Amino acid sequence: MQKYEMLILLRSDMEEEAREAELKKYTDIIASMGGSVESVDKWGVKKTAYPIHYKTEAYHALITFLANGETVKELDRIAGISGDVLRRMITKTDK
Repeated sequence: MQKYEMLILLRSDMEEEAREAELKKYTDIIASMGGSVESVDKWGVKKTAYPIHYKTEAYHALITFLANGETVKELDRIAGISGDVLRRMITKTDK
């Protein structure tokens, strides 16, 4: 198992419950595929460096987790088809 970080930018106009459900969806995927979530850091709404889909603000969250490569592929796939995710980036970190 390798340690990863997933930085996710969600639409800033989402309701709080919908935002929490979206983040929980990713932590549930990690847990269901045998990984473990270390932390979920919610950074809040921040301005983006450039407009993304005509939006200049996004809700930022950082999920730190332990998982294998298949889990990372699944997270990237699910985030890619979600209409609430503006951007996502998954990086491998040192242990």
